[in-house]
Amino acid sequence: MATYAPQELATVLKDGLLSFPATPFAGDGEVDEARYREHIDWQSSFDIGGLFAAGGTGEGFSLTPEESARVVRLAVETAAGRTPVLGSAGGNTAQAIQNARAAEAAGAEGLLLLPPYLTECDQDGLLEHASAVCASTSLGVIVYNRGNAVYSAQTVARLAERHPNFIGFKDALGDIEQLARVYTLNGDRLFYLGGLPTAETFALPLLQLGMSTYSSAMYNFVPEFALAFYRDVRSLDHAAVTEKLGRFVLPYLDIRDRTKGYGVSIVKGGLKAVGRDLGSVRPPLQDLAAQDLADLTTLIKSADVHPEGDPR
Repeated sequence: MATYAPQELATVLKDGLLSFPATPFAGDGEVDEARYREHIDWQSSFDIGGLFAAGGTGEGFSLTPEESARVVRLAVETAAGRTPVLGSAGGNTAQAIQNARAAEAAGAEGLLLLPPYLTECDQDGLLEHASAVCASTSLGVIVYNRGNAVYSAQTVARLAERHPNFIGFKDALGDIEQLARVYTLNGDRLFYLGGLPTAETFALPLLQLGMSTYSSAMYNFVPEFALAFYRDVRSLDHAAVTEKLGRFVLPYLDIRDRTKGYGVSIVKGGLKAVGRDLGSVRPPLQDLAAQDLADLTTLIKSADVHPEGDPR
């Protein structure tokens, strides 16, 4: 059972860094529960605002509904109240509802609603999809504005009017006009978080548009650096943000951009580089090439962003 009511959860999440734990797979491709518990235990040991289990970086798109439910339950049990754990819901409407109910049964505090599967859709259909998921659970729901799920400001407002448990808007497009419209029309009724790939790159300018937090994939393997970066953003320390961008984030993007799908693969590469190997990614993604992993390992060392207690 959730500890936080939806609006209480929004208050907690809006002022802390958020992240999506990677999901470890064993040599046979199955979810490695023991290593996942170890990872969640480590990720929960820092002052993180919340963890989204079975999300994008957690390869939720490659998990069966049963695996997704199991991953969320493992994360809830292992975090043990140290930080809120949220589940993810994706696919068609029926599957998203199944994910939502399973996450609630597993003890998740909230839910990220991913775009519906494949098909194009317009605002009325998107509203009904999100509305059906919100109505299926008492958890606080955050919609993810990306892909084929681009929510107009009016659709967001209609959803907020219908469902008190609709609490957040996550953006992965960076369309400034759209974000200005969404925030201007909906204001403090919601909280807003950045979800562009490697969100650190955009965090400071998006803060001015009402996005008080973002999801950090690199928190998976360099948590202290990620938290320090977030503190610099929230304190509007432009010099510190720029220094960290130049020292690590932008060179990291250069490696990430070498191959499609590396946005997830590079996180598992980073974990391997710091001695916390969570195995390979599932197809259709591919692991970092040997040279890319070597370059990432060198970058982590030269940028001096190793996590404390690096087991290597």
